[in-house]
Amino acid sequence: MVIIGLIAGISFPAASAGIDSVRLASATQSVASFLNGAANRAERLQQPMEVVISPRDNRLSMRSNEPGFTRELKLPDGIMLEAVLPAIPEDADSARRIVLLPGGTVPAIGIQMANRHGARRIVRLDPMTGFPRVESVISR
Repeated sequence: MVIIGLIAGISFPAASAGIDSVRLASATQSVASFLNGAANRAERLQQPMEVVISPRDNRLSMRSNEPGFTRELKLPDGIMLEAVLPAIPEDADSARRIVLLPGGTVPAIGIQMANRHGARRIVRLDPMTGFPRVESVISR
């Protein structure tokens, strides 16, 4: 029994880190999909879209001028929305609002997320293509 307990105690941190890594990968893909959906909706329906990124609430939301249309994305437990890039020093904790206009240029923003083990990823909107891309951040 002691040996089994010892093996379980040694392997738990590695398993926990693996699960958090999968959560971070899934969350970054969800954020990229969310941003892509907002940009596509603005172009396809020719409606301005407001995207609100709230690090304090750990969520993203989008709204349009269509009555009743709202979408929200809450990040899973263990994943923190760390920053919206480029950073604005005086607005570090407040929600950032971005408006996507039909036919307009997509803003060059990034959303940095992290898990409990310090792994980080950034989802950036490319202003040239309008599509999000995911970058891994290497800790030093």
